[in-house]
Amino acid sequence: MSSICGIFAPTGLWPEDDTLATRMNDTLAHRGRVGVMHYTDSICALRQNTSLVEMQNEREAITQLTHQNHTYTLVYNGEIYNKKELASALAEADDSFAPSGIGEQLLMAYALWREEMVMHIDGMFAFAIYDHTRQTLFCARDRIGIKPFYFSQMGRRFLFASECKALLSTGAVPAVVDRLGVWQLLFLAPVTLPGKSIYAHIESLRPGECATISEDGMVRKLYWQLPTYQIKENEADIVAHTEALLVESIGTHAQADLPVASLLSGGLDSSIVSSVASAKMKEQGKALATFSFAYENNHYAPTLFQPEPDDAYAALMARSLGTQHKELIIPTQNVASTLADATYARDFPGQADIDSSLLWFFRQIKPTHEVVLSGEGADEVFGGYPWFYRPEMLARNYFPFIHNPFGRVRLFSDNFSREAEGYAYFSECYSKTVAEVVLPDWEDTSSHTARVAGQLTMQYFMASLLERKDRMSMATGVEARLPFGNYKLVEYVYNIPWSIKYKDQTEKALLRNAMAKWLPDAIRLRKKSPYPKTHNPQYEALVYHMLEERLARPESPLRPYLNPAAYQALKDGADETWFGQLMARAQLYAWLYQLDVWMEAYHIQFRL
Repeated sequence: MSSICGIFAPTGLWPEDDTLATRMNDTLAHRGRVGVMHYTDSICALRQNTSLVEMQNEREAITQLTHQNHTYTLVYNGEIYNKKELASALAEADDSFAPSGIGEQLLMAYALWREEMVMHIDGMFAFAIYDHTRQTLFCARDRIGIKPFYFSQMGRRFLFASECKALLSTGAVPAVVDRLGVWQLLFLAPVTLPGKSIYAHIESLRPGECATISEDGMVRKLYWQLPTYQIKENEADIVAHTEALLVESIGTHAQADLPVASLLSGGLDSSIVSSVASAKMKEQGKALATFSFAYENNHYAPTLFQPEPDDAYAALMARSLGTQHKELIIPTQNVASTLADATYARDFPGQADIDSSLLWFFRQIKPTHEVVLSGEGADEVFGGYPWFYRPEMLARNYFPFIHNPFGRVRLFSDNFSREAEGYAYFSECYSKTVAEVVLPDWEDTSSHTARVAGQLTMQYFMASLLERKDRMSMATGVEARLPFGNYKLVEYVYNIPWSIKYKDQTEKALLRNAMAKWLPDAIRLRKKSPYPKTHNPQYEALVYHMLEERLARPESPLRPYLNPAAYQALKDGADETWFGQLMARAQLYAWLYQLDVWMEAYHIQFRL
């Protein structure tokens, strides 16, 4: 657990840049701070908060290596899961090298292989390596995009950080939202465009992207994209291969020096992670703790998306595994009162109470566990969403996880939203993404549909969920690990014929069949149920009141942009889902509340 940030200026740092780098680092202390690693010279200021248990002092020298008269300095956030393989490859390349830790391994990998080093590492990571001799900065982000890397180029200065708030804290990067940022908020949020942020002057390395910054500028490169190839194995071998990849990934993710817990909803994905992790940890003489989430007075009628509560299934799985299990129940008041903190954690209004509840749950976990395993990514990788098998959802020529593209935008005045232009822009983004998908001639139409859905999901929907999980967990200093995000598993499953992944018209049939021996049938055959939300009518009344109170203030930054008639129609109309499977009217009230909080707290400037 850590954060990274820095300022790189090949033509020379400004006098205040050392102070600004420290300010950025202090802004990110919540990501797990025991000590601070730091380095500054005439062109580069690097900082890293770290929670390494072996640190003896609050301030430690940053990881550095000299090899063949070249000196390199590293800031790094994340986990590398193939440490042994990397160590062997380094020893084979230079048998005189004896690294003392993963930091030195990464630096030696760069010294030997330069930007090709990223092809030798497997994990969730974001890092920057300063090459003193060549006066360059090399940056990289993991293939799936589990760990964040934001940056801003202000003149000849390159600023980077784990979160946008650190860049904004400098004052050098203004909190400006331009037309594209507004459109992302109103048409896509909590999703953002790949490589973009809501802020005009802040970008992001894309998943599987690296970059080199020098006096000549910035050169970016996608070192990984989902490959397309034909699998020649038979169905039985595919099922066995899938199980082997997933078991290996979960076992690797469960290795930690600190106590490990698993988020156990009682659904298919979290139960698989918990089952394998529990078995692997028992082999080491360790016990797995599990946590399930529930909402106060959350009685509701079954729906297509939430057919039944999770509680009984989580308890069943915990008893089956013999884990140290605890159910966390969030009071309705806390779901609402944590909305502002969730906005600060994400740096823009995201997924309303879906964010705030997760943030609250992580706060309850933090006192006993700082490493948790989660089933995030299974639906995205194995095709658990309806748009994977319902081609009509892709025929709308718009992102299938946004049920009503105009649900939010029409709440705002058209001179603010420019609805027609925004819709046309994102329709083009959709069409471009679809057009770039490779559709091999050896596959049928259903597999082609699944490939298109997979690319859209990975690049947009999954990216948003990964961002949510990172921000809400790291806001409390908890590291969330996602075994379904193993890139080898993702590559392999992406290329499996859809007829096997959706056998007998069953969602995630491949996953259910591959992990059959790890689960009770009651859980293995259970219908998908997403992350829960509150159905308590008190919640909608509560967030509506909170929103009305903010809008009633003369200084409300949101009120001038709202369309009063459309806002009234929202209150009088039917309760409809507008994003994903959970976001309906109560969540829209909460999102508008977050929007007003964010505009005020971040001093947002709109440049339209």
